[in-house]
Amino acid sequence: MREKNILQILRDSRYTVVLTGSGMMVESGYPLLRDGDESYEIEKKYGYSFEEIFSSGFYSARKELFFRFYKEVILKAAEVPPGKGFLMLKKLQDHGLVDAVITRRIAGLEDRAGCRNVINMKGTVFDNVCPSCGRHYPAEYVRDSKGVPLCEQCLVALRPQVCLIGEMIDNGIMTRAAGEVEKADVLLVLGASLNTPLCSQMLQYYSGTNLILVTGSEHYTDQRADFIVYGRCDDFLERLAEECEN
Repeated sequence: MREKNILQILRDSRYTVVLTGSGMMVESGYPLLRDGDESYEIEKKYGYSFEEIFSSGFYSARKELFFRFYKEVILKAAEVPPGKGFLMLKKLQDHGLVDAVITRRIAGLEDRAGCRNVINMKGTVFDNVCPSCGRHYPAEYVRDSKGVPLCEQCLVALRPQVCLIGEMIDNGIMTRAAGEVEKADVLLVLGASLNTPLCSQMLQYYSGTNLILVTGSEHYTDQRADFIVYGRCDDFLERLAEECEN
């Protein structure tokens, strides 16, 4: 489908919600830690799989190793800046074409690109809290701490404000995300197949007829979309942004 046609759909939309997936992160150069070579290297270095070590049980039982992994892998990966796709998404929002952005990724790329009304369903690594007093600490405090990062006041181990494996998404956040999708007459899915957890959770709340999917490869669930664009999300969004300025 031509960008001009999609741009017109976005311009005619009363409320547009964007779902961003792992494809957007890959285009930014972000490593997929649960897949491929990265997953193998993690297990080789730490003696546990990503799923084992980045879990609530591991955080509770083995904080020293958890935070070593968290600093060396999770926070290191989060140093990757937002790529062109996220910057172009912000431009579209500046043009009034995007009302909300929803993601399950924890790197905060949408927020760091300047997007507004972003729902980080699983939190971000940039917020860490003391379970005792509730004081919040930035990622830099955790990164620069020696060993387990402790609250300066309580000397209690901090807790990253992200959903670890084995934990449920907060009901309040889920309700907010569902409400955004229910309001949408356009739902733009970027870099995710329609059977991913994000899409599976959110599509049940969408009743519109303008589900636009932008993805790098074909998938059997693509047929659920009303409009499909195959290719890089960042290139697609850049073309839309350029059309806006013509």
